[in-house]
Amino acid sequence: SSALCVLPLGFVQSSCRSRMFWMKLNKLLLQGKFFQLEINDPYAGPIPLDEKLASRCGYVLSEDVWGNPIFRASVLGCHVANEADELFSLTVNIKVSSFPSMRAAVMYTYSMYCSYSSWASREIVCEENYMEVSVKTDVPAVSNDYTVAWLSALPETQNVAYQLWQLMFVSPSGRKRVTVSDATKLGYSFNNTLYRVFLRAPYHSNESDVSMVSGVNMNMVTSTSMYRQRWLLLLIDTTVSCPVDGISFTETTLTWTVPSVIPTLVVQESTFLSKNILMGVDDQVIVNPEERNYLLEHNKTHIRITIPIGAEGGKLKSSVSGGVYGVIYSIGLFLEHTWTDADWQTTKYTVIKSITTPFMPQIPTIINNTLPEERLFNVAFGHFLPDVSLVAITIGNVPFTLREAQHQRFKIYETPFSNRTKGFILEVSFDDPYVLKEYVNRNETKYTLFINYTLSVGLEMTLYYHSAEVECVVADIEIPEAVGYCDEENLYLAIPTFGLHQYWNLYLGNKLLNRHIALINGYLPVTNSTHLILQVPLFAVGVTYEEVSFQKIKARFDVALRKVRTMETLQMFSVSCSFNSPAFISKLHNRSINKKICDSFLDFITISLIFSVCHPDGTVMISAQMKTVPAIDMSKTKLRDSSCKPREYNEGHAFFKFHVTTCGTSVRFEGDHIIYENEIFYEKETLPGQSTPIITRDPDYRLTVLCYYQAKETLVLGAFPSDPSTSPPFGTGTMVTRTNIAVNRRIRQALNVVSRVSKDESFVEFYEPNVAILKQPVEPVFLEVELKDKSPNAELYLENCWVTGSLDFNSTPRWNITEDGQVVIEQPMCS
Repeated sequence: SSALCVLPLGFVQSSCRSRMFWMKLNKLLLQGKFFQLEINDPYAGPIPLDEKLASRCGYVLSEDVWGNPIFRASVLGCHVANEADELFSLTVNIKVSSFPSMRAAVMYTYSMYCSYSSWASREIVCEENYMEVSVKTDVPAVSNDYTVAWLSALPETQNVAYQLWQLMFVSPSGRKRVTVSDATKLGYSFNNTLYRVFLRAPYHSNESDVSMVSGVNMNMVTSTSMYRQRWLLLLIDTTVSCPVDGISFTETTLTWTVPSVIPTLVVQESTFLSKNILMGVDDQVIVNPEERNYLLEHNKTHIRITIPIGAEGGKLKSSVSGGVYGVIYSIGLFLEHTWTDADWQTTKYTVIKSITTPFMPQIPTIINNTLPEERLFNVAFGHFLPDVSLVAITIGNVPFTLREAQHQRFKIYETPFSNRTKGFILEVSFDDPYVLKEYVNRNETKYTLFINYTLSVGLEMTLYYHSAEVECVVADIEIPEAVGYCDEENLYLAIPTFGLHQYWNLYLGNKLLNRHIALINGYLPVTNSTHLILQVPLFAVGVTYEEVSFQKIKARFDVALRKVRTMETLQMFSVSCSFNSPAFISKLHNRSINKKICDSFLDFITISLIFSVCHPDGTVMISAQMKTVPAIDMSKTKLRDSSCKPREYNEGHAFFKFHVTTCGTSVRFEGDHIIYENEIFYEKETLPGQSTPIITRDPDYRLTVLCYYQAKETLVLGAFPSDPSTSPPFGTGTMVTRTNIAVNRRIRQALNVVSRVSKDESFVEFYEPNVAILKQPVEPVFLEVELKDKSPNAELYLENCWVTGSLDFNSTPRWNITEDGQVVIEQPMCS
């Protein structure tokens, strides 16, 4: 049951155009509702509108491009009241319900009226679901004298029923004559009014044919309507032909093409004359198409309408296809072409066409308007049509509704763009916990914002997801500067703690300087709120002694500031101070005396104190203090190699400086250590005498000096020409690195020995194999030899190692680095 109600204001709009009823319903008043149309026949009552009835009776039910329901009906359609082929009326029932079953529906009755008197001799309408042709029937009378001759001239008409309309269809399959009632069963509709007859045909019926005209496929029904009464035989050509394609697209336009001359409708083409061409959008004629950037052009063969995609009158609609966002453009067009020819006088040809473009992907863009100076990400996301809305957003890996995002202090708002599009702007602070922060380069931070947008697209509210990654690198990290100072016995480095272990670490040589390493090396680390203060005793591991003499000890302590991830050295922190040598020697002397007294009461004639420094580059500095009874001449002390004399001396001290590869220094291996050993001698002076025993006046003196090096640490060997006169006449040489030395030299051995040359003492970056390396004669070479075999019985002993000027192992000259496991320095062309 339905309740009859008064139409809401603005619910229905109607008009008359091209002898068509046009009715539009307002979709806003139908939101969440279901509707149904009935044709209200004053005699038969309400007739529900369905698809089959629509095509046979001249109705179209669809939507315009804005989603409003559209109903169109021909004035020659079923159940239309016709007054003298001039005044037409049609009443429609509109039923609206909240339920799909249409129960408890509200019904509105709406009547439409059209007047149309300027009929052409022939009028053809090409609708979306049917073709219609109507023809005037004011045929001149034919006298009885000619009836027999007329009928005999047309044998096929002999069987035309008396006072009954019949149709003759001509198709590729042959001819078919049917009655009007039989034609109705085939989907046709034939009728006559006071002055006209009309035939309405479906597309692609069995009696139709498709042919191409000027590149456009035309669906054609060739038919003759026949009527016989007494002496009168009425034959009317009711052929109709309509385009079924002719649509083409580019990225920016759509084009609709219709033939100017259709041969089946114009028999005598030489008499054809085009009179008028009109185009329209929906039910409105466009008088000046160029004002909307439409292009209407025609020639002898074509009428062509070109519309820019997105132009006024049509509608762009958002869509999602295969997870991709895109748009579809739709527009409802009609074309009216009026022409004359010798057979039909005037023909009005109307085509109504709703055109929708294929899905056009529109990949959204991320516009990075980030403001580094304000430490603020500003990201615009677009462009979108108004039917797209943002419903959720994910920052990092955390999803937020829009309300939650606002509470999180993210700023999200819409912004208009050109071409009636819009975008969504997101603002997030660099310091937000959901922003990824990464220390890069020397003093820069890379801030990365990961975003995942969730949007609702179109009336269907299809969900669309789009992810984005926005980066900004800002020089906002200050490389720390250390402060160094000293007291009487220690060196101090004060280093800011900001960024330590987060961006960078401190390294002592190649070892990470953590609290454990500091303590076992004898350092005292103290941390306050801003700085790490490292106290390093003068004689602790890692201190470099730049100068040692009787007057002073110049010491330096270095730590490297390296990036946590890449180990790149960013800064070297150094503190260098000079200390008073006599003060230290005095202290050490007192300690030595006490120790000697505790150890042995017999050792009181010779008391010695040695202060020695073993440098990482193999240089050894020794300050020896001897108090002997009687006193000895310190200038006559020497090392194992008697040519190695003290560089400085006085009555009680001698200062030696030499390299571990010189002065008779021996080397041996004990566990994980390499031990270099030398001795300080004093040669006794003998008194002249005639017979044995020999009398001397000097005490026996011998002092052993040992230098311990970690076997796995780096020993930098400086190589210098021993005799300038025999030095090579050039300043650089070539050294070529080679891998798998043992394998290449001794094929019979299966040991896997690999050598590499490092670029510096860090042994982090290495030269590529088989690459020439240029070195100055005084530059050190950092060579690493590694035994890769895992066998417990395999042990690496570097017997002989040398440098040559070519890839040939036997090439000469060659310069030895080690001989029989001993490090040697020969005069090299490179070092």
